[in-house]
Amino acid sequence: MKFVKCRTFVSLCLQELFTAECKFKESVFENYYVIYSSMLYRQKESGRAWFLGLNKEGQAMKGNRVKKTKPAAHFLPKPIEVAMYREPSLHDVGEAVPKLAGVPPSKSTTCEPVVMNGGKPVSKPDKGGT
Repeated sequence: MKFVKCRTFVSLCLQELFTAECKFKESVFENYYVIYSSMLYRQKESGRAWFLGLNKEGQAMKGNRVKKTKPAAHFLPKPIEVAMYREPSLHDVGEAVPKLAGVPPSKSTTCEPVVMNGGKPVSKPDKGGT
């Protein structure tokens, strides 16, 4: 695996080892583009961060010449497919418990009304309508 590295006054290079020069902060800009700024290097006088940018030919620009408002620094995020895990709700957990055949229901498995609002049982609304 190779890492992008930002070096002083030299644009970018690839290296095998991950160092402090390989750390970039990823930010979403107002137009939903992604910009990357160096975590290590900044402008000496203003303190502005150095940004990763590509010119028209696709070559890396010097970090101290790229501003976050320039189109050269704006990158489109590529969505990756991630298996989303949906956490089960409390209602799903109660229904997912398998019923054992031949075992009488205990107190913990019997359906009791939900108690809320100072001990008053919560009732389901009528479907007939008023």
